[in-house]
Amino acid sequence: MTLLNKSRTRRRRLGVAATAAGLLAALLMAAPAAATPDPGDAPAKTERLSKSAAADTRAAIANGDIPAQDEVVHSDNIEHLANIPKDVLPGINSDLAFQGKYAFAGNYDGFRIFDISNPKAPKTVAQVLCPGSQNDISVSGDLLFLSTDSSRSDNSCASTTQPATEKSSWEGMKVFDISDKKNPKYVAAVETACGSHTHTLVPEKKNVYVYVSSYSPSATFPDCQPPHDGISVIKVPRKAPEKAALVNFPVLFPGEGPDGGGNPGGPTNPGVSKTTGCHDITVLPSKDLAAGACMGDGILFSIKDPENPKVIDQVEDNTNFAFWHSATFNQKADKVVFTDELGGGGAATCNEAVGPDRGADGIYAVVGKGDHRKLVFKNYFKIPRHQADTENCVAHNGSLIPVKGKDIMVQAWYQGGVSVWDFTDSSKPKEIAYFERGPLTTDTLQVGGAWSAYYYNGYIYSNDIAKGFDVLKLSDRRTDPAERVRTGELNVQTQPDYFD
Repeated sequence: MTLLNKSRTRRRRLGVAATAAGLLAALLMAAPAAATPDPGDAPAKTERLSKSAAADTRAAIANGDIPAQDEVVHSDNIEHLANIPKDVLPGINSDLAFQGKYAFAGNYDGFRIFDISNPKAPKTVAQVLCPGSQNDISVSGDLLFLSTDSSRSDNSCASTTQPATEKSSWEGMKVFDISDKKNPKYVAAVETACGSHTHTLVPEKKNVYVYVSSYSPSATFPDCQPPHDGISVIKVPRKAPEKAALVNFPVLFPGEGPDGGGNPGGPTNPGVSKTTGCHDITVLPSKDLAAGACMGDGILFSIKDPENPKVIDQVEDNTNFAFWHSATFNQKADKVVFTDELGGGGAATCNEAVGPDRGADGIYAVVGKGDHRKLVFKNYFKIPRHQADTENCVAHNGSLIPVKGKDIMVQAWYQGGVSVWDFTDSSKPKEIAYFERGPLTTDTLQVGGAWSAYYYNGYIYSNDIAKGFDVLKLSDRRTDPAERVRTGELNVQTQPDYFD
């Protein structure tokens, strides 16, 4: 079914708004330390809604305000080419990486490799069972990197869950040799403090540096002690990945006291996450720059010396940002888009009650030169379509679409679907295309939807938590020039210079 944006206006009933308002109040009052963003490696939880909220969802579907359960809708300029459901890996689908004709899809139970030489009919090349949330994934040359951010019995792919209070428990980075795509080989593991929620590659000729983001320390965790106010840096020799090792733990938030100098969170800043590490880092190697989304803070730092990154600027938004989740540079590196993952990705926040400024993107200008550059707030962007109260929806992972002279990106919004939006004019960001499915259920809040949505060599690829791997084709005069741009490898958190 193909619909225009104008026909998708949501008309929300008071009952739904009241329910959402109650949810928003709960989110604002929740202790930041208890709000762990992103689902864990346990089965996704479901939350039964009130009878009135469920009835309002069904009424909204009947009125055409939202798509029917599992119904696929999209703007006229997007075509849904393919969907590949989950197979032997039943866990939550997570991030994506690309190399040549291959897409690499993370899953809380391991990872899957697709041959995307024909985007209309992707083929599975390999599926690797290696449990450990959230299996954030990236590739460089013959190496594949996998994050483990759940406490495991050991570093093997046969490990089982084990409490983080036990000293023998393991979390960190895993490295695979993917020179044979049909037969990936596990070659190295490096344990890191508080595990690895996400990671970012800074590739060089002989070595690959890995910036490991993790957070939420506890005095009861032997391997994750507070303060935890930095990132782990791992050095991986390309020709000897088995020698991968931790080489530094730069402190990004220096300060007095047990928690360092990051955002203190509540009660000082109610509803804001206390900064105890970073969630995600994006690097722009061509400019020696990086942007960190670090719970209660956004940071800009220099990576001229990759083993010793240096913070240039630090900003907070204690009015509308609950959890700084991820970052994207524009091509000129004079803007950064930060995302706010209000509700940890498990709440229905794309509704009228929450409004357009929370659970959104924040657009920041990068002004000044060298180590004197500053981040200056410009505006927010949030998808203009209200979602049902049974749909988890918030800003999540996206990438630039390489159009010279324009700032356009594609982004995942969980059950809000996939959005393409233009922020060339930072004061007036606007959506120009979308793809989404109707709610997974009409009576429960069940975690699902697009985890990642990235543009790679002419197509948009999305990893849906529940529904599998999607391929979309965007046809629009504003984005068509991007089809002439090709890259041999893409890890979105290691942004390429498309026009160098």
